[in-house]
Order: sequence, then structure tokens, then C-alpha cells
Amino acid sequence: MPDNRIRRIQESDVDAVVRLCHELADYEKAPQDCHLTPAQLHQALFADAPALFGHVAELDGEVVGCALWFLNFSTWRGVHGIYLEDLYVSESHRGSGLGKALLAALAEECVARGLERLEWSVLDWNPATEFYKALGATPMDEWTVYRLADAPLQALAHP
Repeated sequence: MPDNRIRRIQESDVDAVVRLCHELADYEKAPQDCHLTPAQLHQALFADAPALFGHVAELDGEVVGCALWFLNFSTWRGVHGIYLEDLYVSESHRGSGLGKALLAALAEECVARGLERLEWSVLDWNPATEFYKALGATPMDEWTVYRLADAPLQALAHP
């Protein structure tokens, strides 16, 4: 049964979700790296053909959590999946079941669409790793995430 505290993101939620993304950056000890603006998030979510999707957790009319995600594709399975870019619940609402409810909404999305994977990355020190394992999520220890950004990205694009 769907949790009535969780719903699809709406245009009126953009400012609150941007705030939550900045809170997440603070939590992950990288506030200087988060440059997201409401205009950027609005464009990504509500363009004619959006590539980003989201759900929010709402309590008493206030957005206190969010899940931002996009589709990925498995060439081995031959189907799309969901990649969860950000999952965040405000500190004062952790332990309320909202994180699990957001993940459950994404699992429902996968099942309804015939998507076979729900994946995300977690910092090694994040205490939520135990929560994810308790849900049955498997850490992909043999994989290392690589990223090109900023000057190295530019250098590769324009040698």
C-alpha cells in the first residue's frame, strides 16, 4: 500500500528540494560543491522531455525529504533501471520511516514500469549503509565509481 506521505514532486516543491539538496551537501561535508539553483532543478524536472524525476516526503504540508532519480540502462539485462541520485530526509525527521517510504515508492516505480534495478551510491562512512543492507540492498564492493568533471573533463573533451 502506498505511503500517503510520499508523492511525485510538483513545481511548487522545487525550492524546498533545492534546500534539501544543499542540506545533503552539508551532511556529506561538501557544501562548497553544491551549486544547484531552483531554476536548474525546475528545468531538469519539468522540461518538455525531462531526464530527471523525483518524489518528495511531506509532513504537515512541509517537504522534509526527497528522492531524485533518472533512468539508466543495463546492457546485460537489456532493460532500464532507476539510478537514485539523491535520497535525503531532514535530520529532524530521520527514523520516521520516510527514507524507507521514499525507497519503496521507487521500488513500486520499478515494478510498475518493468524496470529491473534500483541502484545508488553511498559514501562509505554514511551510517545509512546498515539501513540499506537491512532492506536487502547489496553493496557492489568490487566496483569503483569514477568521475570526470571540471578541468579534467574539459581537457579530455578538448585535447
